[in-house]
Amino acid sequence: MEKSEAAATIEMGETSREKKGKAPLLAAVDHSRGVAGYKRGVAIFDLILRISAVAAALAATITMGTTEQTLPFFTQFFQFRASYDDLPTFTFFVIAMAIVSGYLILSVPFSIAGIARPAAIGLRLLLIICDTLIVGLATSAGGASAAIVYLAHNGNSDANWLAICQQFTDFCQSTSGAVVASFITVVLLIFLVLLSAIALRKH
Repeated sequence: MEKSEAAATIEMGETSREKKGKAPLLAAVDHSRGVAGYKRGVAIFDLILRISAVAAALAATITMGTTEQTLPFFTQFFQFRASYDDLPTFTFFVIAMAIVSGYLILSVPFSIAGIARPAAIGLRLLLIICDTLIVGLATSAGGASAAIVYLAHNGNSDANWLAICQQFTDFCQSTSGAVVASFITVVLLIFLVLLSAIALRKH
């Protein structure tokens, strides 16, 4: 009886030691799986935001680049016409937003690679640097064009600048829509930068 009790005590002691040794290992495995799943979820959300930003940037570029209106009344020597390339600010807007659109399209494969390799720090760091630079370009284009759109709608009595939107309604609607789309792109890019920063912080 004493031998069997001693053997049972030894077996129970060994079992408890085995459990104590395995429990931390299992917890570490579960934690690493949770972090990997979190990073993959962030990468998927990054791809969704990036595709949405592509759509907004392309909409802004195409809308502004095709903006043109000719009034039905004209004289023998003069025709009332408004086009985006009449204003250097709008020309800069089209070029800048075209660059933003091209960058976002080229960055989509990198975002997909981030889903396949969520632990890649270098890839995420490259995206956050480039996204930050593109935010500055899109913001400058949208902000400068917003000032011109405001003058077109309201004019400036001190400088004797007349509001032209009462005549060129279609032109003003198109340029205003393009500026709104550019600011949507800026907001999405800011979210992308924040998302990349959060993903890097979790490493």
